[in-house]
Amino acid sequence: MALRFEHRDTDIDMSLVDRVWRTRSDAEETMTSAARTCWHLILSRAQGRLLASLRGPETRATTAPVPPGTEFLGVRFAFGAVLRPHPAASIVDGYVPFPVTESGRIVIGGESWEAPTFENVEHFVRRLQDAGLLVRSQLGDEEQIAEHPKASPTERTLQRRYRAIIGLSQTAVRQIDRANAAATMLRGGLDWRAVVETLGYFDQAHLAHALRRYVGCTARELQADHFAAMSFLYKTHPGPGS
Repeated sequence: MALRFEHRDTDIDMSLVDRVWRTRSDAEETMTSAARTCWHLILSRAQGRLLASLRGPETRATTAPVPPGTEFLGVRFAFGAVLRPHPAASIVDGYVPFPVTESGRIVIGGESWEAPTFENVEHFVRRLQDAGLLVRSQLGDEEQIAEHPKASPTERTLQRRYRAIIGLSQTAVRQIDRANAAATMLRGGLDWRAVVETLGYFDQAHLAHALRRYVGCTARELQADHFAAMSFLYKTHPGPGS
């Protein structure tokens, strides 16, 4: 049986955490992880052993083996949230493992923290925030800039600041969000023609290329629900973009 993800929103500031999810593998499987513009805290527990890592933004879809008998908890942090010891730009297409003490506490920023559960993630996040480790960046004008070869020196400075905070260029963010929105629409039953028109793809081939690169499957596979073991489940609805 394919992995099934349980998700929930949180009752904390949505500018810090977007969603919490969990799943369990009963048999050896693989999971397709779509490209994403935000970073995750991932906890896995198997045979009483806890592992914790921070996974950065990803610029393309990847497939990873999933060991059997493992419970996973994921905290998807909001776009623009910053964990100060580990800026997103330093972990694009990568991850940082966190030390775990013998008592099962996670070491972040030189301090040990009680590992969160699916039910109490809010407490964990608030403690990181109170300690000054987790903050919401103030992008401001950076979100309004356009990436253009003839950008002014000021615009280029804002572009560099945007990439330093998010880890990706604005163009990459638009492309990834649009592909994930397309996947969500296709899984919801929309025809590819409606997706192309709504999201501004040039044609079916353009959409297919984006899905392969950023989501890791085809429109037909999404509509047939062959990719239940996916971690994208974005709630993005971008308009037409590049």
